[in-house]
Amino acid sequence: MRIGELADRTGVSPRALRKYESAGLLGSERAANGYRVYDERAAVRVRNIRYLLDAGLTLADVSCFRDCLDGDLSTAPPSPAGLRIARERLAVIDRRIAAQTAARDRLARALEAVPEVSGA
Repeated sequence: MRIGELADRTGVSPRALRKYESAGLLGSERAANGYRVYDERAAVRVRNIRYLLDAGLTLADVSCFRDCLDGDLSTAPPSPAGLRIARERLAVIDRRIAAQTAARDRLARALEAVPEVSGA
């Protein structure tokens, strides 16, 4: 299938597919006309890449899962490396949430100190 069809099947833009390919996560052949051609397994691989990215992993993190991207990630037993990466990403997300919560609280306190202005 060509890149447009893979994009349609997976809901991922052609630009993102090219990015996955340049990161070594997705492979294609080149047709005589130069178009990228993907095999049928590519859709599963792309869905798994999206699953991991949507879970907060980076493309570099996803590359550590390269060997299992063609299977069912939701039922595969986690590897020690996969668990380490997931824990690291969770810690990063927790720090970002804490920083955003602190910023929100500072802004809320600042607004509480300002008298209400009509029309604003």
